[in-house]
Amino acid sequence: MKKSKSYTLEAPDGGWGILVCIGMALPFTSALAALPSFGLVFGEFLKSIGAETSAMAIITSAFFSSMSFAGLFSGSLFQRFGMRQVGVTGGILYFLGTGMQLFATSTLHLLMAFSVVQGFAFGLMVPTCYTTFNHYFVKNRVMWMSFAQTLIGLGSMLYPIVMQKLMSWYGFRGCLLILTGLNAHAVFGMLVMHPVEWHMRRVPIQPEEQEELKELSPTVVVRVQPETPLKAPREEPTFHTADPGARKLSHADEHMLKVLSSRASSITSLGNWSGPVVVSDASPQMMHSLQASRRPSTIAGAPGAVAPVHATKKSWVRTIVDFLDLTLLKKPIYVNIVLGITFALYSDITFFTMQPVYLFELGYNRPDTATIIAIGAAADLASRIFLAITAVCIQVPSRYIYLAGAVLTVFARFAFNGITEFVGMACITAVIGFLRTWLHVPLPLVFADYLPKERFATGYGLFMFIQGNAMFLIGPIVGFIRDKTKDYIFVFHILNGFMILCAAPWVLEVLIVKFRRRNKIERNNVDHEDVDNQERSAMVH
Repeated sequence: MKKSKSYTLEAPDGGWGILVCIGMALPFTSALAALPSFGLVFGEFLKSIGAETSAMAIITSAFFSSMSFAGLFSGSLFQRFGMRQVGVTGGILYFLGTGMQLFATSTLHLLMAFSVVQGFAFGLMVPTCYTTFNHYFVKNRVMWMSFAQTLIGLGSMLYPIVMQKLMSWYGFRGCLLILTGLNAHAVFGMLVMHPVEWHMRRVPIQPEEQEELKELSPTVVVRVQPETPLKAPREEPTFHTADPGARKLSHADEHMLKVLSSRASSITSLGNWSGPVVVSDASPQMMHSLQASRRPSTIAGAPGAVAPVHATKKSWVRTIVDFLDLTLLKKPIYVNIVLGITFALYSDITFFTMQPVYLFELGYNRPDTATIIAIGAAADLASRIFLAITAVCIQVPSRYIYLAGAVLTVFARFAFNGITEFVGMACITAVIGFLRTWLHVPLPLVFADYLPKERFATGYGLFMFIQGNAMFLIGPIVGFIRDKTKDYIFVFHILNGFMILCAAPWVLEVLIVKFRRRNKIERNNVDHEDVDNQERSAMVH
């Protein structure tokens, strides 16, 4: 008989995860770089069919609305069909949406192809990428996220230059045909999103470590025979304890472990994930559930028996509240975070979407416009590298980084409104592009710092839903104002106002929280002094 060994399965933190980073960069580059270059590619087409700025605002706003609905329900789709399958479906739809734009002859056609189909597809790919990434990387997550963000920034820098060249060489339809082939790489990006069970590292547990784990925390590990393959089997896993003398888990215990482990596939969870087989540092909720399953059942009529309580059926309103975790909306800080980021993202995305059209209005030709957009993207890339390096040396809360980006962007936008010549426009676009990273990279970490780990998935999904639909409602209004006033500077002031709606309430919240914390500390100090005085007086008497 071969002696069995105890192993823990740990995230790869590299290996196949590098391909996951590359696969994540492909759809993000296609979608996020396409929005600032939307006017560059579709500006002349919309003008030829008589569409105005409001049409562009409606199309881009509907894109985020469609994405928000897909992101909201992606968690349920993951549980039903599997995360990789949902991501591949999103990649195929994104590719087909670009192909549909080839035959667009009206604003409605473009709305269906770009906003509905591609927006929904991107909404499926975003949670797939984030969730898979967080499964593969635990220890070196910041470094590898910086690597993925650098790839996205590099693609965003090259995208407008490539689009401008393709438009000049092959025209509008030819450019879209080549773009369809480029966006087909989103399918490849989703195909490399392997389940992490296929690439987990087996780490042997030494006997002395097993004893320490048993004493410190309730840890469940897997007993693996030496010849056992690493890849997870198709059948349901069985759970064993590391201690041979311990009793076997009951069927209810195994079911509870399977249910809790399946929750690791929630949308963009930033918590430490330990896989569907190994459960490390069991949470109080899990231990409470396991203890409840071990309680002996009571018999009706027996002495001391408690009558069973029949659970009432939840109303449909309560079901929706629980499914979407709408109780988060009772928390003022969460609401302030959601509204602030929603306003800031709308201001940022709409500004960079309108900038190419504004440059055309100033008399810039297509090559100069593409160059300015590329300069902004290059500054964005440099800022991502800068954040990655400084994050290693200086630990700054993600929300403070976001707040600093919002405040500095407000001042940079005011300077932008007074510049018209090429050199000044390129410089101020570089500054705004550098600050743009501070609004996008820390975004999920702002929610991760505030929300508990078990509520991050629903909290982030609820934010996606609110943000997408808010952009859908606000976008057409701003576009209508632009069409009526024919004044881009006035619209840019409105967009700056939305950025202020992010910065001002956040600054106010920081001041209020610090003031209350200082008062609480002072009250605690006064209470301690009163207790000390009472003790001294008692000793005297």
